[in-house]
Amino acid sequence: MSLDFLVQLALALLGAYIAAFWLALVVWTYRDIRLRSRDPFVQVLSALIVLIFGPGGLLVYFLLRPPESLAEAFQRSLAEEALMREVEDQEACPTCKRHLERDFLLCPDCQTQIRKLCLHCGRALNLKWKVCPYCAAEQ
Repeated sequence: MSLDFLVQLALALLGAYIAAFWLALVVWTYRDIRLRSRDPFVQVLSALIVLIFGPGGLLVYFLLRPPESLAEAFQRSLAEEALMREVEDQEACPTCKRHLERDFLLCPDCQTQIRKLCLHCGRALNLKWKVCPYCAAEQ
């Protein structure tokens, strides 16, 4: 084996490694953008940028890609919705708008009556209820 042959073999292996690495970057970019966008144009464009510009294109992709995946965005929206429901479920005094606990009968600030006690079982009831939902006693 001559030195010339070994150099050619080493360059061929290096070229194959670089080509495989470049292709892996393109595939990774395409798979990553599919997790971040539903737009097929953006998906193909991102892969083409990396295919044409290689590692430099990958840097451009990192600068331009959406910061969160679709799954992360969905989880964030679910968490926001749960927080909104929690805020909406909190009861406030109709008079002074102070936060009230679920079992308060009176507002501790303005003494507005919020609930009444059931005459039969003693549980807290809405003022408008005519029948206790817990023991079925008429009020």
